[in-house]
Amino acid sequence: MRILTVQNRMGIGDMVIFLPFIQAISKKFSVPVSILIKESSKAIQFLQNNPAIDQIIILDRGNKIKNGRHDGIIGSYNLIGDLKKFNFNKIFIFNSSLRYNLIARAANIEDIYQYPLFQKKNQHIINTAKKFIKEELDLDVQSNPEIFVNDQLIKNAKSQYKINNKEINILLGIGGSGPTKRIPSKIFTNFMTLATQRYKCRFFLATGKNVEEQKILFEILSSTHKDKCYALDNLNLNEILPIIKNCDISICNDSSFSHLSSGLGIDTIVLMSDTPLLYGSYSSRMYPIIPDGENTVTHDTLGKDRINPDKIFEQLNDILS
Repeated sequence: MRILTVQNRMGIGDMVIFLPFIQAISKKFSVPVSILIKESSKAIQFLQNNPAIDQIIILDRGNKIKNGRHDGIIGSYNLIGDLKKFNFNKIFIFNSSLRYNLIARAANIEDIYQYPLFQKKNQHIINTAKKFIKEELDLDVQSNPEIFVNDQLIKNAKSQYKINNKEINILLGIGGSGPTKRIPSKIFTNFMTLATQRYKCRFFLATGKNVEEQKILFEILSSTHKDKCYALDNLNLNEILPIIKNCDISICNDSSFSHLSSGLGIDTIVLMSDTPLLYGSYSSRMYPIIPDGENTVTHDTLGKDRINPDKIFEQLNDILS
């Protein structure tokens, strides 16, 4: 039996959120499943060791400048041809698009399971998936994603980066996909001061190459804590994941690293400044911190300057105690 799952959202976090549902399908039918995803999900970089996943098929969608191989009417025919090569028996489509339904039929996939058509508006990213799997497979899925890393790579990273179990090794996810999600460097450095006064700590700084993210990285590396820091911005995900797995705790903006670290089983404090609280609380490994003066957080909360380093430190103590 060959099974395809379609998850066409863009980001790393979205891919991580859907992992429990993909893994549930694999377990139900006792076979690894293939996934059709966008390259921006970076799935190839962090799902290679997942026993529930077989083929990773890239959905080649273009941009405003250039169409991708799977864009438009011709792209649909290309995708049909690509899928036919795998002889899939079943497909699970995690969206309400008629296009994917028609493509599945044209690709001769016999059993098609899909969200209700034409009901994309106001879909809850997790509850809709839970309901879908419950109705189609009678499975209750817990939203605790699991990411796998090769044991030898974890050991190699520990040796290469001289990770000492006598220290508290902390991942700081200081990047973010948008300016309103990027917590100012002073909040991180104030927290680092509190942490190093009580614990012997080492900090691994995870961020991208965006100019503003690099500015935050530079400011932290210019602080009094620079000797306790190691920047990860020149590494790819394959290299970073084993390092995260060696950490005791993660403290991250609402970014890909909050999803990845919690998926790796690391207790993750998520600094929620401008995104619905769901994205920092769906996993039992996540501990959200919201801005001072707020009861919750959503789009346009604009609270990045009101994340309290004292609250981050208190949550750190609670987790470590």
